[in-house]
Amino acid sequence: MSNNEQTQRRTALVTGASYGIGAAIAEVLARDGYDVAVNELNPEALVNTLSKIKAHGARALAVPLDVRSQPSIEACMQHVLANFGKLDLLVNNAGVLLRKPALDITREEWQNVIDINLTGTFFMSQQMGRHLIATKRKGSIISISSTHAIVGVAAVSAYGISKAGISQMTRMLAIEWASHGIRVNAIAPGTTETPSRKASFGNDPVRRQHLMERIPFKRFCTEVDVAGMASYLASPAADYVTGQTLLVDGGLTAY
Repeated sequence: MSNNEQTQRRTALVTGASYGIGAAIAEVLARDGYDVAVNELNPEALVNTLSKIKAHGARALAVPLDVRSQPSIEACMQHVLANFGKLDLLVNNAGVLLRKPALDITREEWQNVIDINLTGTFFMSQQMGRHLIATKRKGSIISISSTHAIVGVAAVSAYGISKAGISQMTRMLAIEWASHGIRVNAIAPGTTETPSRKASFGNDPVRRQHLMERIPFKRFCTEVDVAGMASYLASPAADYVTGQTLLVDGGLTAY
């Protein structure tokens, strides 16, 4: 690939991309013509994702990042810009789920969920906003929210509250940065059958059936379903879409 071709290609950073939704989004963006930087706390876990990105003829970059650390966030952005020269799209996917009754959550557990899911997403978005505004470039931010941000569910309160914060953050940043041509949106998947979720369902078929009965489409969301929505939001077809949390839930929240 010539230097001119590299300059013309769009670029993206996807956090938490070693497997599941993040890996699927990274791959579909590479298919759509993006060079893609990805991160995971364990860089060795990114080998498969990097391989899939490269299979589409895109440049792939593994980036060190801990979204709980401001110096790490700033170093990550500098690393991506040093290698790609620019950044057109940020996908905030890094997150953690805490399944525990509200009465039993410790302050340390609460803070960890908020630090990763909400604070990390905000300060990654801040870095992206600063880059785009300083360089006078239009760009896009997509964050992964959840249907737990919209409906009440037992034993996942910290997670749901953090995701509700992401949806409100999306609206706030979209308004503040619209004049700079920056689009800010979120995706709220329903129950998604990631590898870890499949494993947990294997130990609890009754819970799996209970969750399935609440979904009009009678199937769980897949990583591909979420990646398809990310592909749309990252495309010119969504140039007039901002401040939205788009549901990918098979009708779960339509009741």
